[in-house]
Amino acid sequence: MEIIGRTKHRPALHFTPEQHWLNDPNGLVYYEEEYHLFYQYHPHSSIWGPMHWGHAVSKDLINWEELDIALYPDDHGYAFSGSAVVDWNNTSGLFPEKPGIVAIYTSHQEPTESSPAVQRQSLAYSHDNGRTWIKYAGNPVLTHPSKADFRDPKVFWSEAHGKWMMVLATDQTITFYSSPNLREWSLESEFGEGAGSHDAVWECPDLFELPVEGTGDSKWVLLVSIGDNSGARYGSRTQYFVGGFDGSVFTPEHSDIRWLDYGKDNYAGVSFSDIPAADGRRIFIGWMSNWRYANQVPSQGWRGAMTIPRVLTLHDAADGRMLIRQQPVAELDRYFAAESAALPEMLLIPGERQDIKCKDSALELRLTLTDNEAEEFGLIIHHTATEYTELIYSAAEDTLTLHRDQSGETGFSEIFPDLQSTRGIGSLKSLRILLDACSVEVFANDGLAAITSLVFPGGICSGLSFYAKGGSVRLQGGHLSFME
Repeated sequence: MEIIGRTKHRPALHFTPEQHWLNDPNGLVYYEEEYHLFYQYHPHSSIWGPMHWGHAVSKDLINWEELDIALYPDDHGYAFSGSAVVDWNNTSGLFPEKPGIVAIYTSHQEPTESSPAVQRQSLAYSHDNGRTWIKYAGNPVLTHPSKADFRDPKVFWSEAHGKWMMVLATDQTITFYSSPNLREWSLESEFGEGAGSHDAVWECPDLFELPVEGTGDSKWVLLVSIGDNSGARYGSRTQYFVGGFDGSVFTPEHSDIRWLDYGKDNYAGVSFSDIPAADGRRIFIGWMSNWRYANQVPSQGWRGAMTIPRVLTLHDAADGRMLIRQQPVAELDRYFAAESAALPEMLLIPGERQDIKCKDSALELRLTLTDNEAEEFGLIIHHTATEYTELIYSAAEDTLTLHRDQSGETGFSEIFPDLQSTRGIGSLKSLRILLDACSVEVFANDGLAAITSLVFPGGICSGLSFYAKGGSVRLQGGHLSFME
């Protein structure tokens, strides 16, 4: 077993395990006034290994209590990624007295000299709000005779069709199954050929309806994460498709590639099930890392963190594209309420730089840009006297680019210092930035583009600098808030 030392770069606002390895969020579910976050966990090391389901709960999505391990490996293999639902009407027959939580996950058997890896879907259930778990005696409940990549089930109840739906990653496609009881599954359809990016294996899908802003309409969204491929410079990332779903077949409205996040460090994200109708939000959490360097990042005693929970909606853009808007959950606001101040209005003129000193803690920065005639607008986050992260908007290239090559420790990965750039967001009108001990999360134009990026500096923030080139830009309505 690895000897655990003092933690390093541990964030204040993002969930991390007390020690050891974390990756994909699993089984995000709300039940009896608790948000449950399960996650891929290796309890004996800070690098990937035999997968368990770790478990944490929260009342507000920000402050998490880590609980005992929920699922352990068994005779069927490691407990790989999956989902969790509340069986309100005892369709499974496992809850004769009151509703409970069912986890649907992939049982993964490692390859041997005589046989390849095998992935099958299994169930576990809990009668005590996820504190203890019983493996279903009939596991596995879904198998495939030939597919080696057959994993990451996301399950939801379709009220319109009166059945459970499973969205499953199957090599470079997504396969849909249905069930009346969570135990017996029937093939519905398969999606993916000729659509989106196929740079690597497809993983961790999610399917849900999202409201289209400003209308009474909604559309279906399919999230698909793409694993690492050494031939692709970017590493792992997540794409999405917008379209329709009839209870059997998903029909996309487009075949082009749409990235959920333009940063390198938002992967395998999924949304919560069983959010009350009175709330109605679609809340998303991703794993804040990248398979290209996840095992090498320079945290100490622990590895892996989750993104800030985000609310997803759909925006009908001027060019006709349906784009996902993502914004941090409102629960975050109270963590910055005690120490928050409006920034003075600033007119940035070429050749001049405006500087602001900061408290060295987690912070939130909000900016509105007006009268923007600049060819380039820049924001420098000074972590220490010598370490910084820079965000640059280029009007000519229509890009917002995050530079982290000078942000602190970067030598653990060849691709870590690479630029991270948005595409096609139009004129930059607003920025919201969340800065924590090991991350920068950027939400541009009210969340229509996001850049999620790890950084590993010696301090969080000593100051901010703003500048413009090739014209002026006015910053107004700015707000700077620090962690309580």
